[in-house]
Amino acid sequence: MASVLSYESLVHAVAGAVGSVTAMTVFFPLDTARLRLQGVVNVLLTTPLWVVNTRLKLQGAKFRNEDIVPTNYKGIIDAFHQIIRDEGISALWNGTFPSLLLVFNPAIQFMFYEGLKRQLLKKRMKLFSLDVFIIGAVAKAIATTVTYPLQTVQSILRFGRHRLNPENRTLGSLRNILYLLHQRVRRFGIMGLYKGLEAKLLQTVLTAALMFLVYEKLTAATFTVMGLKRAHKH
Repeated sequence: MASVLSYESLVHAVAGAVGSVTAMTVFFPLDTARLRLQGVVNVLLTTPLWVVNTRLKLQGAKFRNEDIVPTNYKGIIDAFHQIIRDEGISALWNGTFPSLLLVFNPAIQFMFYEGLKRQLLKKRMKLFSLDVFIIGAVAKAIATTVTYPLQTVQSILRFGRHRLNPENRTLGSLRNILYLLHQRVRRFGIMGLYKGLEAKLLQTVLTAALMFLVYEKLTAATFTVMGLKRAHKH
């Protein structure tokens, strides 16, 4: 036991800890970049599936916009085949740019969640389950409302069968995103950017609120098991 707690062992332990902290600090930006890159790769890999999924869902629907060309897909494989044949393979990545911009949604969500949580912790020592559920729901509602116009454009681009800005035929470009936003507001008013928001809020807000509640409970349980006292930042 004495050899384990010797000065030499302490030196090795401190040296190892310092080395680990140094390595983590130096390579942390690379780890952050890796996570961001994973998100980009995920968007690039799944966007074709979302494009086909959106078109199959809307097939047979009646649209007031006469510029929209009706589709007739027999299934997933046929949808891929027709899209590539009629619009080119790049059409499978319609809506990629707004999808990449939508990574700000969880960032906004967590920013408001942490901000609201800190404000409540200034007034009380701990949060109750209802508190966590409510601030989680509010944070997600704000994030969804702020980014919903991008989701609207994303859906339009994924459907793809509409008239584009004649000055720029590149689907998903920043210019066309701004063009579609402008056209949407011009035809339907500012509320045209938020059509379907109620259903989206119902879908995401309750899920996010439950997620934050479970997260806080698991975190508290972990600290209890480890015998640590959780610090609250004011």
